[in-house]
Amino acid sequence: MAPLFALMSLFAMSVFLLAESALASDAGSGYDKRPEVREFVAEFAQEQGFNRARLLKLFSQVQAQESTLRLMTKPYATPPKWFEYAPPFLSQARVDAGVAYWSANRAALERAQREFGVPPEIVVAIVGVETFYGRIAGKYRVIDALTTLAFDYPRRADFFREELKQFLLFTREWKVSPLAPKGSFAGAMGLPQFMPTSLRRFAVDFDADGKIDLWTDNDDVIGSVANFLQRHGWERGGLGLFPADVDPATAPLLVGDNGLSTPREYGEWGAASVSARTRAEIDPHAPAVLVQLDDSDGPSYRLGFGNFQALRQYNRSRLYATAVWELAQLLKRAREAQ
Repeated sequence: MAPLFALMSLFAMSVFLLAESALASDAGSGYDKRPEVREFVAEFAQEQGFNRARLLKLFSQVQAQESTLRLMTKPYATPPKWFEYAPPFLSQARVDAGVAYWSANRAALERAQREFGVPPEIVVAIVGVETFYGRIAGKYRVIDALTTLAFDYPRRADFFREELKQFLLFTREWKVSPLAPKGSFAGAMGLPQFMPTSLRRFAVDFDADGKIDLWTDNDDVIGSVANFLQRHGWERGGLGLFPADVDPATAPLLVGDNGLSTPREYGEWGAASVSARTRAEIDPHAPAVLVQLDDSDGPSYRLGFGNFQALRQYNRSRLYATAVWELAQLLKRAREAQ
């Protein structure tokens, strides 16, 4: 039997070749000529009151992105270890840029904290991890990326067709040309990298200038990130992530293969000889997850409480949420030292 890695690599390559073949077969004809796109346009125009002819003209201008498919279908790889993943996000350069961003946007960050309960360092850390404060926000036209994935990436076609719908609704509502916005290869947009569904649900016009702009308007970026977190369970003054003392003999059994346990009440963790290294008062009924991180010299552990779980709603990866939390602490200390 072939190894799992080889099988997944073969599967990924076959998906890419099929998609590439589909793109090649439609070269020169445009998405507007494809039957499945025309069916999508007809249904969406009827549902949402769009002009069908104008939508077809729009799709005639969409350019298929083979590089998007290549990135989405690259062979399965072992997830990075914490000591490999974290350094770029916790670098001095990212901390310095974050402190500068904080200083330049202090008023909006303080207002977001008052309205949503999310501290400035958390908002700044998310923008720093996502796009390095706008330096790496993506260069793909969003309409190209979403259309390519909606019609040439069968594995997640339903998801991306819904995101494509939400993107078109957003551009109509805010009177933006669908050909203008740029983002990641998967269609995530702006400094906070919102997908269209999140943009329509959670983005806010935080400076009340009559439009939502997550690309150049930092007030809107800050308010939108804080609103997203508050709507996903962030609690003002709530507990986040703490180093944990764990019996190394039992720790692997507690976290499982994915490095993240199921939630338990803090009192139950105590009964399992797991404790958070903090002076904070912790309710024994507060739920927490045990997080394993692979350092270069072996595993270390954290206990993540409610606000850590809110960060995981932004991105489910435990590495991502931990990087945001730790960057936030570095930013806070650097800001206080100024």
